[in-house]
Amino acid sequence: MTTTKTAIEKERVVVRFAGDSGDGMQLTGDRFTNATAILGNDLATLPDFPAEIRAPAGTVAGVSAFQIHFASRDIVTPGDAPNVLVAMNPAALKAHLRDLEKGGALIVNEDAFFDRNIEKAGYASDPLTDGSLDGYQLFRVPMTSITVRATEGLDVSKKEAERAKNMFALGLVSWMYSRPTEVTLKWIEQKFAKQQAIRDANVAAFKAGFNFGETTELFAHTYEVKPAPASPGVYRNITGSTALAWGLVAASVRSGVPIFYASYPITPASDLLHELSRHKNFGVRTLQAEDEIAAAGAALGASFGGHLGVTGTSGPGLDLKQEMIGLAVILELPMVIVDVQRAGPSTGMPTKTEAADLFAALYGRHGESPLPVVASYTPANCFDAAMEAARIAVKYRTPVILLSDTFLTNSSEPWKLPEIDALPVIEPKFATQPNHDDGFMPYLRDDNLARPWAVPGTPGLIHRIGGLEKEDVTGNISYDPQNHQRMTDLRAAKIAKIAGDIPELEVEDPDGDAEILVLGWGSSFGANKAGVRRAREAGKKVAFAHLTHLNPLPRNIEEVVRRYPKLLIPEMNSGQLAFILRAKFLVDAKSYPKIQGQPLHASEVMDEILRSVDR
Repeated sequence: MTTTKTAIEKERVVVRFAGDSGDGMQLTGDRFTNATAILGNDLATLPDFPAEIRAPAGTVAGVSAFQIHFASRDIVTPGDAPNVLVAMNPAALKAHLRDLEKGGALIVNEDAFFDRNIEKAGYASDPLTDGSLDGYQLFRVPMTSITVRATEGLDVSKKEAERAKNMFALGLVSWMYSRPTEVTLKWIEQKFAKQQAIRDANVAAFKAGFNFGETTELFAHTYEVKPAPASPGVYRNITGSTALAWGLVAASVRSGVPIFYASYPITPASDLLHELSRHKNFGVRTLQAEDEIAAAGAALGASFGGHLGVTGTSGPGLDLKQEMIGLAVILELPMVIVDVQRAGPSTGMPTKTEAADLFAALYGRHGESPLPVVASYTPANCFDAAMEAARIAVKYRTPVILLSDTFLTNSSEPWKLPEIDALPVIEPKFATQPNHDDGFMPYLRDDNLARPWAVPGTPGLIHRIGGLEKEDVTGNISYDPQNHQRMTDLRAAKIAKIAGDIPELEVEDPDGDAEILVLGWGSSFGANKAGVRRAREAGKKVAFAHLTHLNPLPRNIEEVVRRYPKLLIPEMNSGQLAFILRAKFLVDAKSYPKIQGQPLHASEVMDEILRSVDR
């Protein structure tokens, strides 16, 4: 008999799927996200990968998770505490129960809770029966055995059938939150079009999960989250890595300069190479180099040859690239260096997020070698940040470091496709003829203090390159003390001049009388903005601002940070931006650091705002 279910409307929901790294949690979360995007909810996601490549199955070290926050209004974070936790085994429960809100829904695959698994997860007793979960809404579902029964009669082994249990979980949660099923079923059909038995098993498992929710007496309600208001346009769900890659491609199209991307595989930056390698139709050329130094050298060589050289890496790779970046500084050639930051130092926690490479980006090279630094702040904003980094690199003939991080590159959100004609035109202005009565002068600068970009082989534009100091204007090798001072000053002045070509720092201060300014950079954006919103709802007067350009800083930054009695800077490091602002402007910048491999939470920022205001 089919039970009658009541539908409860929710404004927002946070769901987390967690299981063994072989349970397909990332795929499950991605498919749930896709259906949610098509339904029109605003959303933000947080994939969480295990750092161990082959952690023993069933152990906490091997747990993989995917969190999605979806709502009928604008949201800016993947959520703090999940309302719903789907735990596919005891290890997943052990790793993620601490984050589930009190009284939250806990859906477990009870088939996985046998003695050996319970022991491997580090439990002394069965958590499903010892009373430790009494504070939650516990739903025990035999996902594995129902999946196996649903696939009886299909040409799949028992092991292959069991692997489809993630589709059962997806079907069940899709039913709970009224997600459309057609998009998932269509994807399964396409994904396994050449593996009919596997296709049929996954379809059967998904439908079994959906039907289980509809017919069981375990669940009394379904939940509805209505579409979020959005401006007219075409939207798609996009990850930070895809958005960044597309931003580089767009910069190539709008400048007419082909992209050459060289990198060495490194977590979490490798997705950028994978995505860019798909776009040869836009003239993109990619190279998987033998090491980080070679990748940086190849990118710089491409820039010398008239391409926009780009190289991408994470923190350890940025360390290795710094000497070649210094060569790009002295050669004054356009180049983009993408640093997808991760938890360090050394190997650190390669699948966990951190934003602690700001000092390395600003000061990591030897000698006086300033360069622009741009930071993306949401997955969709990675597109704009990539275009901006390329624009600055080409216009000012300089390497630019573009900072992203693990959270941004793996997470996703809805992105409104821009109008192509509205994207900025980037004019490379290649040198085509000698620029002086005495021939070609490679360091004769324009109004931006940028030197000519002369492509090798252009008649009459032969010039010397290399790492030795250049003589002003001529580019000849020079050891003259005064010339070295002048060239050092000119390179610094060129970077400082960019401040006049970037937007002023915008401050969100509704009444103009805030007691405290919350200032951030990078992926702290969402948590800071949401934390400020909550503090305002609590009656506090709080201003909010966020930096995209970290070198040079916006020209009005000093006036902004001096305007407010208190300045709070939440960031995922030990306080690097706070240190810089204290040093530059002698302001009492209070740091709120978090270095746990996880993004900042809005609740953490709100709590710190309240503490700071009440001091």
